[in-house]
Amino acid sequence: MMDLAGSMSAKTRLFWILWAAAFAGILSLLLLDLTALIAAIPLPPDARARELPPLALLKGLSLVQPTILVTLAVLGGVFLAGPVGLRAPAAEAWAARGDFLAALKPQLLPGVLAGVGSGVAIVACWVVAKPFLAPGFIGRAQEFNRLLPHATRFLYGGITEEVLLRWGLMTVLVWVPWRVVQKRAGSPRAGWVVAAILVTALMFGAGHLPVAWLLAGGLTLPLVLYVIAANSIFGLAAGFLYWRRGLEAAIIAHMAVHVVLLVAIRLAL
Repeated sequence: MMDLAGSMSAKTRLFWILWAAAFAGILSLLLLDLTALIAAIPLPPDARARELPPLALLKGLSLVQPTILVTLAVLGGVFLAGPVGLRAPAAEAWAARGDFLAALKPQLLPGVLAGVGSGVAIVACWVVAKPFLAPGFIGRAQEFNRLLPHATRFLYGGITEEVLLRWGLMTVLVWVPWRVVQKRAGSPRAGWVVAAILVTALMFGAGHLPVAWLLAGGLTLPLVLYVIAANSIFGLAAGFLYWRRGLEAAIIAHMAVHVVLLVAIRLAL
């Protein structure tokens, strides 16, 4: 992997490589069938009677916020990840005109194994939690999963969310204490990195609560515990992969998780 520290042009290329990959995931949101998704949400009768804005407008607006967040996350990671030892080895190699595949290869097996293991753990959480969840929520959650396009799963879930949470948020959470407390002395303490992994994982889990709330028509303690626990399992794995292997390992793992989930959906677990 070539060092980007002295090359602003390489950093610019890295920005556009990661931004384009994450933006592809954002564009995949356009594939969502909003009509079917809205129909799956338990809205009160008076809310359904109201006229919604045109679907094209809703889809267009849905792209704005994630695009802004992705831009900030990519920019932050480009300038802050390197100083704290966090990397996107394959993307950096590409940006530095190095060997992309050679940088990606060491991340493939750890990413696949962690993703499959996390996916199995998430399915196990679902099986254990189902008796404590409302039947209405279970049915709507299963329908929601069937409506979610594969491209959105792999591009938005696999790439965009990892760029936002690992390359952006986790990097900042490591950089701040390293800069403020350690005064840039040496490498970040392992404790800072582990804390960043934990916080990011919990935020990833909590980030799924709004969808759960919509599908359930409200939140219960078992639902909150299930959503946060199941999703945090992968958040922990992805954080450690990013730390020890690189951003692409976390992306590969996230995609592998969705492969396992698609199999589980097909088996109606």
